[in-house]
Amino acid sequence: MTQTDDATGARGLTAAQVRARVAAGRTNDVPRRSSRSVGEILRANILTRFNALIGTLFVLVMIFGEWPDGLFGGIIVANSAIGVVQELRAKRTLDRLAVVGETPVRVRRSGTVQEISRRAVVLGDLIVLGTGDRIPVDGPVADSRGLEVDESLLTGEADPVHKGPGDPLRSGSFVVAGGGTFTAERVGREAYAARLVEEASRFTLSRSELMEGIDRFLKYVTWLIVPTSVLLFVSQFTAARDVSDAVVGAVAGVVTMVPEGLVLMTSIAFAVGVVRLGRRGALVNELPAIEGLARVDVLCVDKTGTLTEPGMDLDRVVVLDDALPAREALAALAAGDPDPNATMLAVRQGLDAPDPGWKVVGTAPFSSARKWSGMEFAGEGAWVLGAADVLLGPGDPFRERARELGANGLRVLALARVPAGALAEPDAPGATAGAEPAALVALRQRLRAEAPATLAYFAEQGVAVKVISGDDPASVGAIARALDLPGADHPVDARTLPSGPREMGRALEGNSVFGRVSPRQKRQMVRALQGRGHTVAMTGDGVNDVLALKDADLGVAMGSGSGATRAVAQIVLLDNSFATLPHVVGEGRRVLGNIERVANLFLTKTVYSIILAVLVGLVHVRFPFLPRHLTLISTLTIGVPAFFLALAPNLERARPGFVPRVLRFAVPAGLACGVATFAGYLLATENPRTRFAEDSSTAALSLFPLALWVLLLIARPWNWWRLGLVVAMGAVFLVVLAVPGLREFFALYPDNPHNALVALGIAVLAGLLLVAALRLDRWSLSRRRE
Repeated sequence: MTQTDDATGARGLTAAQVRARVAAGRTNDVPRRSSRSVGEILRANILTRFNALIGTLFVLVMIFGEWPDGLFGGIIVANSAIGVVQELRAKRTLDRLAVVGETPVRVRRSGTVQEISRRAVVLGDLIVLGTGDRIPVDGPVADSRGLEVDESLLTGEADPVHKGPGDPLRSGSFVVAGGGTFTAERVGREAYAARLVEEASRFTLSRSELMEGIDRFLKYVTWLIVPTSVLLFVSQFTAARDVSDAVVGAVAGVVTMVPEGLVLMTSIAFAVGVVRLGRRGALVNELPAIEGLARVDVLCVDKTGTLTEPGMDLDRVVVLDDALPAREALAALAAGDPDPNATMLAVRQGLDAPDPGWKVVGTAPFSSARKWSGMEFAGEGAWVLGAADVLLGPGDPFRERARELGANGLRVLALARVPAGALAEPDAPGATAGAEPAALVALRQRLRAEAPATLAYFAEQGVAVKVISGDDPASVGAIARALDLPGADHPVDARTLPSGPREMGRALEGNSVFGRVSPRQKRQMVRALQGRGHTVAMTGDGVNDVLALKDADLGVAMGSGSGATRAVAQIVLLDNSFATLPHVVGEGRRVLGNIERVANLFLTKTVYSIILAVLVGLVHVRFPFLPRHLTLISTLTIGVPAFFLALAPNLERARPGFVPRVLRFAVPAGLACGVATFAGYLLATENPRTRFAEDSSTAALSLFPLALWVLLLIARPWNWWRLGLVVAMGAVFLVVLAVPGLREFFALYPDNPHNALVALGIAVLAGLLLVAALRLDRWSLSRRRE
């Protein structure tokens, strides 16, 4: 062992030294960003361009019009309040889960190893490392026991790097083999990859197809508002010759154009999704992960830790050569490992042979690439334990015995003695050449009780499950068969897969179970599936899954997995339950499907308001509505229904093409509403004896039934509560018409039965034409696909 700091030494810092460095602020105090701060939440929900626009229009109405026409100003308060409350709720859930899911750091202080939070690390701490640990700060290696580090998240190079005493370690990398200690030399924001580590666990509003689509809609609307506002004001002033009437009319048209609730409902749907998943023990590290959940059509799962529970049990030890001390060597390997993995723990707990007390003089830690580990003992030779088909040669008679055991679902390892000095360069070609087989070690894996039902759910939902494991294909296939996974009868040895991405993609689509998959191959498999047009989710818990998790469209890590897997995954299953995944996927589909439904509503309103504004500007008549009219209609046909629809159950799998699909509905629906409303209004204005209040009421009777019909179309598939919601909104409008006080407040005067019947007739005709247009569009689209 090499000491790198005289002040700390092999015993680490004392309690007094830790207190002094905490007082001096020499800690790893990097802010945890699992969610936005309260200030950021308030700014994001209050200081928006649409709030500014609607606020300005509200002030104009208060100056030039009557206060009932300023009801739309309540939209600012409601939108901001609901958005802030929902996101604060999500923040509390995320912050609590982030603390639960944070990987502790092991440090040696005063000669004892203790677990502390990453933020509690201080300058000079002696940090203890084992396989799978993330490196939280920068510093030099103090002691190495075959320490190998993956720095791919920093450098892009996937090959592990051997680290000896004095070699630098950088935050953001992780241990893939061996163990050791290092001294914290740069902590907090001084660490090389502090920002990378912070971003790895940050709850963000990253880019996604959904958010890009909504931003595109908002950009179009923003550009249209300016010229339309000018056109409306000029036309209103020309028609009314009164500045007050012109301002109120222009405001009525512009307010309707603003899809003010679309961003709000999107934020609410995402926030509620995060809270719901949090209650099920799933930590969402990145907001777009919710969207990715809905699009997944291929799920790649690692067998160990996902289909099987953590840990194994020793089933049997089959001695192959009585002349070799197999049981003693196995006991010595288990006793000599300072950082045992699940395999060594099972051997240590299940072996009936006592520790022979052999002295370790050399080690080769387990590596996923090598698939074996070993130790050399003074006077007893070098011994290795690893995959049977790797350590036993192709012509070895014991390979068939190992295959028979593996076919029963057991994980089979081989124990062999190798020439002295072979472990000095474990990665050298032929390092295990000349191995003498001593025993077969069979381990029994514990199947997760919830796995069969979970796999059945994915099959029903059209999500293909691919089991990719580093274990023997026969063993993996036996586990998959026990879980009734389709295609488990013909497991594939990944070493026989073609290297080309196109050929590999075809092989992956045609098979379900793959064994002997290397960490690099897992990454290639994810990319090959993506190249075939699939949206791929990857689950895992070990360091050999990190690269694949990072490249997958959605990375899901088990809470009991290594710190490295949890750092790169978008979702962490803190309860380690595979059964949580259906709820995770279902929540994603609910959020995305409902946001698309809500977007149809808001964009329909934007389209018909633009149509009305353009027609009014061209014909030079007064705008058919007061702001209070459109506030009532929008609230009943869009605002209130959108709130319920955004949070409703929805299991439909998401499809690409969010923007074109919304436009294919919103444009014809908005066109029908706009033209029908203007037609009813024009027919009413032809009667010179009717006043503007009566004409605008006729326009409202044209628009409201048609807008309610659009809501009914969007609410499909119908059920009792969706139909009830539409009926309730219609009933409220009838109540407003029936109660004199409400009718007066909203300036609705349907006193002309002839005009009212004509308006309703126009609405019915426009509704029928809309249905015909939508059916024609679907037929045309299906023909193009064929």
